[in-house]
Amino acid sequence: MTPRDPAGDVEVAPEGGADVAAEAEEFLGLFHTERKLPGLAQRLEQVGEEIALTGSYRHTREELVYGAKVAWRNSVRCVGRVRWAGLKVRDRRHVTTAAGIAKELAAHLATGDNGGRIQSVMTVFAPDRPGVGPRARIWNDQLIRYCGHRQPDGSVLGDPAQVEMTEAALRLGWRPPPVPGRFDPLPWVIETATEDPSVVEVPRELVREVALSHPDHPWFADLMLRWHALPVISNMRLRVGGVDYSCAPFNGHYLSDEIGTRNMGDPGRYDQLHVVATALGLDTSREDTLWREHAVLVINQAVLHSFKAAGVRVSDPHTESELFMKFCGQEERAGRAVYADWSWLNGSVGWAALHAVHHRYYDTRVPNPNLWQGDRAYAADGAMGLTLRERHAIARKQED
Repeated sequence: MTPRDPAGDVEVAPEGGADVAAEAEEFLGLFHTERKLPGLAQRLEQVGEEIALTGSYRHTREELVYGAKVAWRNSVRCVGRVRWAGLKVRDRRHVTTAAGIAKELAAHLATGDNGGRIQSVMTVFAPDRPGVGPRARIWNDQLIRYCGHRQPDGSVLGDPAQVEMTEAALRLGWRPPPVPGRFDPLPWVIETATEDPSVVEVPRELVREVALSHPDHPWFADLMLRWHALPVISNMRLRVGGVDYSCAPFNGHYLSDEIGTRNMGDPGRYDQLHVVATALGLDTSREDTLWREHAVLVINQAVLHSFKAAGVRVSDPHTESELFMKFCGQEERAGRAVYADWSWLNGSVGWAALHAVHHRYYDTRVPNPNLWQGDRAYAADGAMGLTLRERHAIARKQED
């Protein structure tokens, strides 16, 4: 599972050198303790000297892999954390060009897809420069998203949530399909500290999609709905021991609720509840008929049926809630607090039946390592701030 799409209300993690030494000491202590490794004092001395000279330090590969896994373990908005130890971490800190990053993003899609047997993967690129910011940034909120084509009458063909990103890509020179549709994959926009933002087409052969149908309603297939198999979050910042990695895309697998309720059902997305309710013959003139609840359950059934029929991994809310309680037990037996945001753990479908998750409380603090919402590269009106290249150039001049 991945966190649901950020809605702009995500807490902001600390940045900069003031917290680096303290966070490094805490993280390295945790790393050595949990891994039962010797040499903590020597490593702390080495890191302290490096921070004093540069304002930051370089993680070993083992520290990075462990930190990325713990960041998922600490991710308060994710219900699928029972799998945290199995996260596959791809260390790509040496890849610093837009072309190289694009190549690795394609490799991430192939690795995460795994023939439909979705596996959890994170690809970590170069850490942020202390006091300056990212060395690389992906503008897209996910590596696979569908365009939102604004029409002359003000309506949107495709995903309304992606109108701004679609228009940002257009301003950078991207050309949309000759005949736009509802499910056109957005291109990637990648920028680095030495290169201005560039548009890269997503390799179409790596975008696995599932056409949605329903086992009991043949007409559902006529709606021509579909969704991609792999949710790769690409605009969150990984923070490990005081070091930020603003370019660290990661994925889990889909919960049916994410597609059926949010992506297909929300008014600001594909808004299919009224369409489905009408096809079901429901009375939509009154709210007390609960037509919305009926329609959203049918869409979720279609998602689960279609993904399973296509051999693509997907989870239902009840199974994931049971697994989350297993995760809670594991954390408590290990002597760790269970950090969680209650509102994100209880999905919109069948929440009343999810007794264990629904009726308990959690530690609401947000510890590090963790994943934090990254800065947007463009404003709602399409205006851009400084590019990474400009920000790094200004910093170099100030240093001189």
